[in-house]
Amino acid sequence: MQPSSAAAAAPFDLGNVKRLPILISLIIGAFFSILNETLLNIALVDLVEDLGVSFTTVQWLSTSYMLTVGILIPVSALLVQWFTTRQMFLGAMTLFSLGTLVCALAPEFYVLLIGRIIQALGTGLMLPVLMNTVLVLYPPEKRGAAMGSIGLVIMFAPAIGPTLSGLILDALEDWRWLFYLVLPFAIFSIGFAAVFLKNVSQVTKPKVDILSIILSTIAFGGIVYGFSSLGGHGSEGSGWSDPKVYGTVIAGCAALILFVWRQLRMREPMLDIRAFKAPMFSFSTILILIVMMSLFSTLMLLPILMQTGMALTAFAAGLVLLPGGIVNGFLSPITGKLFDKFGPRALVIPGSALLVLVMYCFTQISLETGKGTIILLHCMMSVGMAMIMMPAQTNGLNQLPPKYYPHGSAILSTLQQVAGALGIAFFISIMSSGQKDYLLGSADPTSPAALASSVMTGIHDAFQVGMYFAIAALILSFFVKRVTSTKEGM
Repeated sequence: MQPSSAAAAAPFDLGNVKRLPILISLIIGAFFSILNETLLNIALVDLVEDLGVSFTTVQWLSTSYMLTVGILIPVSALLVQWFTTRQMFLGAMTLFSLGTLVCALAPEFYVLLIGRIIQALGTGLMLPVLMNTVLVLYPPEKRGAAMGSIGLVIMFAPAIGPTLSGLILDALEDWRWLFYLVLPFAIFSIGFAAVFLKNVSQVTKPKVDILSIILSTIAFGGIVYGFSSLGGHGSEGSGWSDPKVYGTVIAGCAALILFVWRQLRMREPMLDIRAFKAPMFSFSTILILIVMMSLFSTLMLLPILMQTGMALTAFAAGLVLLPGGIVNGFLSPITGKLFDKFGPRALVIPGSALLVLVMYCFTQISLETGKGTIILLHCMMSVGMAMIMMPAQTNGLNQLPPKYYPHGSAILSTLQQVAGALGIAFFISIMSSGQKDYLLGSADPTSPAALASSVMTGIHDAFQVGMYFAIAALILSFFVKRVTSTKEGM
């Protein structure tokens, strides 16, 4: 790869740069944009009733958010070489604020969906800026603590989203306030960054390859859309027999193969796939994908279980998820510092084992399970997630040479969002299928008891599959080992 292709990772003289204000500027914006990935989870029941759509349709408000982010992030590896740090971040937060306003004023489902997509455009532009800036500002031996601060955002924000949503819905009784209350903070983030955020990367404006952009859009968009369509858009699920499902998945996979082939042949690729030549980066990526699927699917399934199966209010469901969110946010910076001292294996292996245990316990819960048990399991899951996510991600990125920083961070950010979207779509489709099968065999499928039991059955099926994913993560964790930064190209 030509030197110019790595220019985004080639910093200015950072000797006099104050790192903390830059990091705070990025974290404020990232927190509220990532928060919106799960902010609507508790509100899904209200949205189904208010907008007159089904669960399989309303889940697109979450899936489309991550789908858009996943499509846009590969392009960001190119954009960070065309625009300064300030331009990327301020433009991203402006888009996010505009989308938030559209959501707040949306008169119907499809306008709300458009607003969510505009929000996601901002998030997709900002996440790689956040990751790449930390890689530039901090040397490998200090990245664990810095990445732990990012973990506070990436893990804590989506974990706390359902709780905040429940509190807001209970107090104000209108889902639009979920957006009205976020908007001032988004605008504040723009003002704070305008004052304190400094440029830490060089603009080289490499060649734009339109075909790569088109292929990546079809690839990630097609795969996620196909899996998301498994549950259907109405009351009936599509299933794998629907051409809309298998057709888009096949098209997405074909485009992905062509995208990878093109990137490997280009002298200055849009997204340099050669980063996967670093073994720990590859292992860490797969491990993180499995964990992200488990995280986002659980944060979607638990609110549905508590509100439709256990008949809890949005406020009560939000409170149940609050302790786990606090635990996650508290532990992320700590695990970052522990990573700097002990390396990844001491955290990732026991974290993966804990995740397996929690997912098994989730398969055993019932409609009579107490709220205290769910709180405990969610807290244990949060501990496991904090022990896996940032240590694995930091370790994988540490093995890359500096010229691969924009590409490595973009790859991880892209695949995390795609995995989250796939996880939600995949596990919701499993839940819907199990629910439907139960009701078909029920003597009175319209009774409240049958409906509640059908939800429980579907969620059991989903968590059963989630346990298998966790076992795969545990096996992979034994292959992780500590690495140091590579100075030369791979």
